[in-house]
Amino acid sequence: MPLPLSDVTVVSLEQAIAAPLATRHLADLGARVIKIERPGGGDFARHYDSAAGGLCSHFAWANRSKESMTLDLKTAAGHEILSQLLERADVFVQNLAPGAVERLGFGDKRLQSEYPGLIVCHVSGYGADGPYRDKKAYDLLIQAETGVVSITGSEEEAAKTGIPVADIAGGMYAYSSILAALLQRERTHRGCVLQVSLFDGLCEWMGFPAYFSLGGSPPPRSGANHASIAPYGPYATGDGRSILFAIQNQREWERFCADVLERPEIASDSRFTDNSRRVQNSADLRREIETVFAGFTVEEAAARMELAQIASAELRDVGAFWQHPQLVARGRVAEVESPAGPLPALQPATTSESWPPRFDAIPAVGAHTGALLAELGYSSEEIARLEKDAVV
Repeated sequence: MPLPLSDVTVVSLEQAIAAPLATRHLADLGARVIKIERPGGGDFARHYDSAAGGLCSHFAWANRSKESMTLDLKTAAGHEILSQLLERADVFVQNLAPGAVERLGFGDKRLQSEYPGLIVCHVSGYGADGPYRDKKAYDLLIQAETGVVSITGSEEEAAKTGIPVADIAGGMYAYSSILAALLQRERTHRGCVLQVSLFDGLCEWMGFPAYFSLGGSPPPRSGANHASIAPYGPYATGDGRSILFAIQNQREWERFCADVLERPEIASDSRFTDNSRRVQNSADLRREIETVFAGFTVEEAAARMELAQIASAELRDVGAFWQHPQLVARGRVAEVESPAGPLPALQPATTSESWPPRFDAIPAVGAHTGALLAELGYSSEEIARLEKDAVV
């Protein structure tokens, strides 16, 4: 069966993570994604590291199932080629530096006038206006500006998140907004302009701590423990490891004390009778729990949790992630081709019996330039001239 977006063409002036992640999700659903890159090195995110078998880990994650075309947009010929691509496109995505796409001659007024059915999605750091409009923006900087760093880490030291949450937030809001715009176009037969920023995306994700702070103070930094629920986090067991578990309500707390700790009297201890008291007395609570857990291995503690229907988890490292029994049992790890050879790839987060997952190759820089130019009607001689002139 055809994939849901198999009749959609996306042209993307993309780099780094946010926009490429958005368009990779569109590609997962069958969209034809034409990635425009700089002649020579291409997307600078290709060169962050070489950890994925010689390929950059960030690039491998965000760029499968795309076509790569190199194009110097500062040349008249490059400008004309992009114009021809946009004539055939349904969606145009860009996350260049603020004002760059306008300086190249592809501002919104022109795009809406010449391509009325085109959906234009701008992915920026701080948005299209305001005092931070032209400020350079990268993931960690957005994490700092939105307060994420201030509430992440231990009591002693703030920390960034281990994954690029600002890039992911911006990319996923771009992806979902483009899907909504495609649906709207079915009704109106008109395109639109979308503005998505990493800052706005991460502001939305800061909802819980922002509302919490209305009480007078932000949630405290608490490492892997929950800032406002206890017990909720990692607790040491007797084999030198830790088990994470979460108590969500009073019934679970009483059941945990009776069935896991086998000390029902702890549930009625005045220090721990409700969640607020448990949070206030978290150090005492930890001592009580870990005194009992000292007699268990992680496996024994997990078995007790399972019998008592208390939610728990093993604290795995990234190396164990690819071999997670849930991933393996469900066949969630596939394979994708790349310039560095086959690489593992996770199945899309959403599965459907109506369409198969797509795992086309991660492209080399400019791998599809010649084919795309030929599709636009350029002869082999014209393509050779463009290559000689460093237009592509």
